[in-house]
Amino acid sequence: MSASKMRLPASERRAALVDAALRTFAEGSYGGATTAEIARKAGVTEPILYRHFGCKRDLYFACLEEAWARVRSAIEDVVAAEEDPREWPLAAAKAVRRVRDHRTLPLHIWIQALGKAGEDPEIRRYLRRHLRDVHAFFAGLLRRAQEAGAVPADHDPEAEAWINLAVGLLRSVQDRLGGVLAEEDFAAIAKSRRAWLTGA
Repeated sequence: MSASKMRLPASERRAALVDAALRTFAEGSYGGATTAEIARKAGVTEPILYRHFGCKRDLYFACLEEAWARVRSAIEDVVAAEEDPREWPLAAAKAVRRVRDHRTLPLHIWIQALGKAGEDPEIRRYLRRHLRDVHAFFAGLLRRAQEAGAVPADHDPEAEAWINLAVGLLRSVQDRLGGVLAEEDFAAIAKSRRAWLTGA
């Protein structure tokens, strides 16, 4: 191991571990990934990994937060660049297309977490809180579009935000299984959602 790798500041080392873990979980699963494999991909030893994360579950939670932070930032960039508020409700779809090739979308990590939530109460509690936070972000975005006159006042931002999340989870199912829906199907869903939300 090179001296430069050993001397990374703690924040950079932590970020490198999260990035390696995200790639590892995306390529396989939470259950199948090992801390030894993640440490190896990050270029460190397991003891160094455990200095930053007490267990694999803690690292997994950090991955959930990082994956969502990346997509949330991309969504905010799309909204900031888009003058037409009718486009804001579908900013997530545009943002996701920018990062899909990384296979580190929160959608994929959520699906894995759902699979483990039944047997791990800590993951269940964490995922409940996390998804509520994500929902609140989307509901807030829809309210902004509504206030700008782009979404009819009789549409419920809370309900619409849950529908957006459901469509995202459907995308993850397709990515995992294949053969369920084609890209044309998702394009049709997006078109229908846009028409419903904005009348355009």
